[in-house]
Amino acid sequence: MRTRANINLDNDAYSDATAFADARGIALGAAISELIRRAAQAPELPLGASPKLKRDRHGILVVKAAGPGLTSEMVREESEDDLD
Repeated sequence: MRTRANINLDNDAYSDATAFADARGIALGAAISELIRRAAQAPELPLGASPKLKRDRHGILVVKAAGPGLTSEMVREESEDDLD
């Protein structure tokens, strides 16, 4: 059964849900339903249980970044070095 509802989302939550829906080729409502179900089923880990895992702002477990991230400038510099 489906229930129709009007909801207000924060801009960042809307952007995340829209990107999630677009990446999977599903409707926004289906994406939000899936994200809520995932968050409800995600196990609660004690703080510090795994140094490589963290929860994002939606409660979904993600792998922590290891080391500094790459910037587009870093990639551009490496690409230019290959052309020389």
